[in-house]
Amino acid sequence: ISLTMTTARYRPTWDLALDPLMSCKLCLGEFPLEQMTTITQCQCIFCTLCLKQYVELLIREGLEVAISCPDAACPQHGHLQENEIECMVEEDILQRYKKLQFEREVLLDPCRTWCPSSSCQAVCQLNEMEPPALQLVQCTACNLEFCSACKANWHPEQVCQENVPVTSFLPGETSSSYKSDEDDAPIKRCPKCKVYIERDEGCAQMMCKNCKHAFCWYCLGSLDDDFLLIHYDKGPCRNKLGHSRASVIWHRTQVVGIFAGFGLLLLVASPFLLLATPFVLCCKCKCSKGDDDPLPT
Repeated sequence: ISLTMTTARYRPTWDLALDPLMSCKLCLGEFPLEQMTTITQCQCIFCTLCLKQYVELLIREGLEVAISCPDAACPQHGHLQENEIECMVEEDILQRYKKLQFEREVLLDPCRTWCPSSSCQAVCQLNEMEPPALQLVQCTACNLEFCSACKANWHPEQVCQENVPVTSFLPGETSSSYKSDEDDAPIKRCPKCKVYIERDEGCAQMMCKNCKHAFCWYCLGSLDDDFLLIHYDKGPCRNKLGHSRASVIWHRTQVVGIFAGFGLLLLVASPFLLLATPFVLCCKCKCSKGDDDPLPT
């Protein structure tokens, strides 16, 4: 038998005790400490590969600008710092993250706004007013003049329209395709928070990533309470959902099944709850009576 044994396969028990394995809450795997990453703000620890994939997914999907700790039960509700993200992702993903950060900053800044022209998208400065009032904004890049509130062409002494057509959101686009059929416009704004949304193809049921508002792409009507998508059964948006009739029926069957399941569960459990109520009340009375008894001497 050869006596040349590698230290990787045969390690003393005292050496193994000095190098314990750590558990990752994401993949539930166990790894040595050098393959783990600790989030500075909350001290939660995960395997580096899982944390990297988690961060990349959020940045690619644009779901969060402040990337929170993956642990939903994190006691500190920690967030990853920018230097931690820089060490974890590729350069192209990092640039996308910084772009998302900048867009969020402009959106929340009362003194800055985006030029509504889809061919420009420059950042324009607003005059700080107390209280905020409508003002004329001129883009320094394309010289477009627009309203600070509704982003439509400047309309002095006129009230902003609530449902501004897509051509007003895209004043730089003057082609007949945008004027003749607004349904085919590739960029629209969320009817609730006014963030720009681009749709390439697919379902007409949209959800804004910024405010989580669900709406119809064609008429911008709210779909927050339309779980069965009845909106696409009648009216101008009929049969425009983008899915086959069979898939819509299957979706509705699933939704109805979920509600029916909860109703059936409640119906089955209600007799047991009624029977158990007197026993619970009796136990509570006994416990309260026992607390009032004087201590034995």
